[in-house]
Amino acid sequence: MGAQDTLPVAAAFTETVNAYFKGADPSKCIVKITGEMVLSFPAGITRHFANNPSPAALTFRVINFSRLEHVLPNPQLLCCDNTQNDANTKEFWVNMPNLMTHLKKVSEQKPQATYYNVDMLKYQVSAQGLQSTPLNLAVNWRCEPTSTDLRIDYKYNTDAMTTAVALNNVQFLVPIDGGVTKLQAVLPPAVWNAEQQRILWKIPDISQKSENGGVGSLLARFQLSEGPSKPSPLVVQFTSEGSTLSGCDIELVGAGYRFSLIKKRFAAGKYLADN
Repeated sequence: MGAQDTLPVAAAFTETVNAYFKGADPSKCIVKITGEMVLSFPAGITRHFANNPSPAALTFRVINFSRLEHVLPNPQLLCCDNTQNDANTKEFWVNMPNLMTHLKKVSEQKPQATYYNVDMLKYQVSAQGLQSTPLNLAVNWRCEPTSTDLRIDYKYNTDAMTTAVALNNVQFLVPIDGGVTKLQAVLPPAVWNAEQQRILWKIPDISQKSENGGVGSLLARFQLSEGPSKPSPLVVQFTSEGSTLSGCDIELVGAGYRFSLIKKRFAAGKYLADN
């Protein structure tokens, strides 16, 4: 990296969607989406800063900023202009002396690292209930003294994402009490853990390209010795790469730096559905 080169910087938006579904009533769906934006600097940048103690200020703009709430910029490293008129974009600039001190410290602590991640922003995303969830859920239990019927309906929801990306490694986990003696019918196949008394469905990915556009049902019937069962919350997990739920993006302002990569991803946090 010579003094005239533009310095490569990578950005990553990582978001977590927490959701609670109650029955099939969309008005009872509670959603909270949190996120963070991290900048990554190549290890060689510390040498560059040592040779160029007054580098160009790193300034960037966050796009679709109006979709964010409770934004917490890193107080040591970021400054912003609160007089801007455009609510949809927000400009931030990095306190370069503090960044240089921070990166020097990290490089001494982790001499083997090839890049350094620096937390820049933490935020919440304004959510509109059910339509903000990438996977809509409804659970139905029928609990009889000697058997339990469980039905889980799911629906992939493109409206929740800026770009329709697949949900990967989707897992549906439900504890079943009441002394399960036999799994009578399961569709599609699932894993029953007798020790932990829970059933687990794994679907590698759910997207628009899935069967029925990502709409499906999971069904199971359990025979019981100590019924009836008491319904437990369904717990769902998934990850996703290539999009965010906020629709946020980032662009550099001014010279001296370039983005080598902008990563976007989201995952399920506490993602639960009740009868």
